[in-house]
Amino acid sequence: MAASAIDEAVRNLIAVGGSLEKCAILDNYCWGNCDKPDRLGGLVRASKACYDIGKYYGLPFISGKDSLNNEFATSEGTVSIPGTLLISAMAVMPDVTKALTMDLKETGNSIYIIGKTYDELGASHYYELFNELGKNVPQVRKEDALALFNAVSLATSKSLIRAMHDLSEGGLAVSAAEMAFAGGLGIEIDINRVPAEGNLSSDKILFSESNSRFLAEVNEKSMAAFEKILNDANVCFAKIGEVTNSKSVTIADDKDALINCDIAELKASWQRPLK
Repeated sequence: MAASAIDEAVRNLIAVGGSLEKCAILDNYCWGNCDKPDRLGGLVRASKACYDIGKYYGLPFISGKDSLNNEFATSEGTVSIPGTLLISAMAVMPDVTKALTMDLKETGNSIYIIGKTYDELGASHYYELFNELGKNVPQVRKEDALALFNAVSLATSKSLIRAMHDLSEGGLAVSAAEMAFAGGLGIEIDINRVPAEGNLSSDKILFSESNSRFLAEVNEKSMAAFEKILNDANVCFAKIGEVTNSKSVTIADDKDALINCDIAELKASWQRPLK
């Protein structure tokens, strides 16, 4: 959990055009009664992950906050919050004009997925819809992730990416929808092109919450240079679709449409909990 929190904080920073150079992170722990062995054990394991991943990525923790006794007694027993860790990331961006947003920019541009998808839907939003928990939680593969983050940052520093979004809660399908309705453009994706570990079912490719992944929009004149950077870094990626003027999100498996939904409907669904 702690490793994934760091990875997602870094992904959000990379997705807007930042880099690991001159980057720092902060930690905020909320935990139960650490006088109890299981609570303390979880805290120690989370802290060890912070050390391991932070050191490997070269990220100093410059500050933080903790609240370590979020537990109280009731007539029916003790209530304790789940151990929770918030990681925030910040970095110096030398050229603000190279900052990126996630909204799709131009019809005809290609859509790439960067990073490999695994069978990792444990505790995912998708499983929660069916009141299921799952068992395969997302892992952090730090060697692959570090190479990927640095390669993507190099591509953004050369202005080779028009739009980018990290894959997190909801996975590929949700990230594609958010990019589409943010830009008011459509998107077409073929999930057979998505690099994945093993023979994953369509729903696992669509909704896996594997770490260290991005969707990127790249125009034709930048494709060769973009692909060279990722290939030189031995990063897993694939061109999986393109931007359209259809005002819909279309995701297919071979010739069968798995999702074909108007972006206005998707945006309304996304906004509904906020209303």
